[in-house]
Amino acid sequence: MRQLFPPPDGTDGGGLDDAGLADAYRVSAGRHVRVNFVASLDGAISIEGRSGGLGSDGDRRVFRVLRALADAVLVGAGTAAAEGYRPITADSAVGQLRARLGRPAVAPVVVVSRRASLSPDDQLVTGAVAPTVLVTCAAADTDRRAALAAAGVDVLVCGDDEVDLPGALTALADSGVEQVLCEGGPALFRAALAAGVVDELDLTVAPLLVGGGPGLLPGALPVPARAELLQVLGEDDVLFTRYAVSR
Repeated sequence: MRQLFPPPDGTDGGGLDDAGLADAYRVSAGRHVRVNFVASLDGAISIEGRSGGLGSDGDRRVFRVLRALADAVLVGAGTAAAEGYRPITADSAVGQLRARLGRPAVAPVVVVSRRASLSPDDQLVTGAVAPTVLVTCAAADTDRRAALAAAGVDVLVCGDDEVDLPGALTALADSGVEQVLCEGGPALFRAALAAGVVDELDLTVAPLLVGGGPGLLPGALPVPARAELLQVLGEDDVLFTRYAVSR
């Protein structure tokens, strides 16, 4: 994997190992929300409902590094179910990378769901070492929330009829979870942009034309969000971009 932008000083920018890749994506201490997506050249974010068909070995490396650098992974309930999300464990590839980078081996997955749509027997609940966090709102069914709490989920109620994302991120930061990696889906990404809580978009551009399918955003934003290109890496015709997003 090579650094294409900004131009590397004195080298060809090639041969980034995991430590070098982590350096390329590391951010300063403090609160930070980054969003990670892979998309085709025509903007599709999935093939037959899954993002894996767009990925490459390089994209999977970036995926692991971003998870290794994060204090928690934030995901919508629908995406977690569709992609078969599992907890981050110490013996997983991400857990081992976290340990090599001097990070705690495990980290929580934070599921966002207005309806508290997470089952107590989901693998994110039963297999979690760092307890899974559910971010929901007061309108969610109280019995469902209680059942999840009894199963070991940290239930975070933010907002009345809708999830209050800024409030949720503040509550997470107060508990020590400051650097958050959001992995979508599109509805959560749009909500985060509309709420002004996104600091960075990391977009992998796959050299594929898919046609149809969902894109990054399911609808127009109230105001377009401005982005500034920070970095571009490349490998096997795949581009790995980083954008700072103006709040």
